[in-house]
Amino acid sequence: MANKKELELYLHIPFCVKKCAYCDFLSQPGDDKLIEDYISHLLREIEQEAEDKSDRVITTVFFGGGTPSILPAGKIDDLLEALRKHFTFAEDPEITLECNPGTLTKEKLAIYKNAGVNRLSMGVQSANDRELSMLGRIHVFADVIENYDAARNTGFKNIGMDLIFGLPQQRKDTFLQSVKKVVQFRPDHLSLYSLQIEEGTKFFALYGVDEETRRQGGLPMLLPTEEAERSMYHGAMEFLQSKGYERYEISNFCRKGFACRHNLGYWKRKDYLGLGLGAASLMGRKRFHKTNDLSSYLKGDFSVQEETALTRRDEMAEMMFLGLRLTEGVSFAEFHDAFGVSLKRTYEEPIARLTDQGLLIVNSERIYLSEKGFDLANQAMSEFIL
Repeated sequence: MANKKELELYLHIPFCVKKCAYCDFLSQPGDDKLIEDYISHLLREIEQEAEDKSDRVITTVFFGGGTPSILPAGKIDDLLEALRKHFTFAEDPEITLECNPGTLTKEKLAIYKNAGVNRLSMGVQSANDRELSMLGRIHVFADVIENYDAARNTGFKNIGMDLIFGLPQQRKDTFLQSVKKVVQFRPDHLSLYSLQIEEGTKFFALYGVDEETRRQGGLPMLLPTEEAERSMYHGAMEFLQSKGYERYEISNFCRKGFACRHNLGYWKRKDYLGLGLGAASLMGRKRFHKTNDLSSYLKGDFSVQEETALTRRDEMAEMMFLGLRLTEGVSFAEFHDAFGVSLKRTYEEPIARLTDQGLLIVNSERIYLSEKGFDLANQAMSEFIL
């Protein structure tokens, strides 16, 4: 396998028990027949996509959604069996399954583990039952405890949890209570995501007015301000670091050695292939995705949609704004190896501006965002899109 090029796989499972109030992901409730039909087509797509990938070795697999854990557990086994049949796997692949509390059982967990799943990503979102209800989640925090304990007892040694902050009427102390509650269980990985109000969601109808418009209209400030959100994030970060978690990416913290290898691949621009409805891919110098239309997919349409050929300048910009999400930043040597030019010379002006503003730190080996830079990450990263 020494001469095979690494490849990551993402499999999209677009079904959930019900749509959450804030969710704009490509997902929907699905009955048994629809799910069965979808999996049969996904198995066909796996076989088809593997035909020209004999020179590749699979290093990570990520089942995302939707809620992959609502599938009958045997379907995950079937999918992994098909992947191993048609692709070449590395000796120690990271295989992640997204799962929601309230959808796991001891029987499912045992099947997942026997099938080769070695990492679970649990969508906890909050440890506060009132907030969970507001978000439209199907679980309460007692379900998190039960499912987490069951996963540990089944032998899972790599479990991550997601939390959302910046919820309507959320305060710093209530968010930190959630963080402290989940840390009691010593998950190996924690992701902290700021709530995004997306068009087409239930939350957009309720909260989709910006602060200034709301203020001028005399409406209550239902969402925390940006300053309040930053305070929540910094409070959580300080607590997590005091408990031995290290931040390795803007939104992600882990115990030593438990960074998500699959997501690191995204940020480091490794090739990845998306399988399933709407799944995105980066292969060489091309970005593309599969159809977002479920009826088309179930008619066997696995074709590439909206393929974008990346220019050399595009690739450079991606390396910068994706790499700067990582606390380690971007290596001068890796940039030069990739493009044959100096990072400092290529981006001399934005580097000077951001350094003067205190958003960027430059040392002899790499550049990375300062703490102020992480707070203003979008502003800082946009400087590298020439």
